[in-house]
Amino acid sequence: MKKLFYDGSCKLCQREINALAPKLTPHLQLVDISTGGFNGYAGVSKGAMMQQIHLWDQDHFIIGIDASLHYWQLAGYRKLVAFLRLAPCYWLASKAYGIWARSRAKCSDGDCAL
Repeated sequence: MKKLFYDGSCKLCQREINALAPKLTPHLQLVDISTGGFNGYAGVSKGAMMQQIHLWDQDHFIIGIDASLHYWQLAGYRKLVAFLRLAPCYWLASKAYGIWARSRAKCSDGDCAL
């Protein structure tokens, strides 16, 4: 089964997952990596997963903006995903996600205020 690894200690991340969970849970398992017992999965450390969102798809990871696009597609946002996959939009979405991920990764106290 597919697994989405997300940071439940990030309020914005948790809000998005909570909103999408009813649409996502038929397709994938949601894994909160902020829990004390989580140490990593399939050779990827918790630290690496805290840097960018990871989605396990059968035998490999989809990471970052590609993971987001994948689970948004599963949640039914097909038109948005198709638009964001267009070359100029994808480039911009990738850059925006990179900035977000680097800024979010600086949160060390469980607060996502940027």
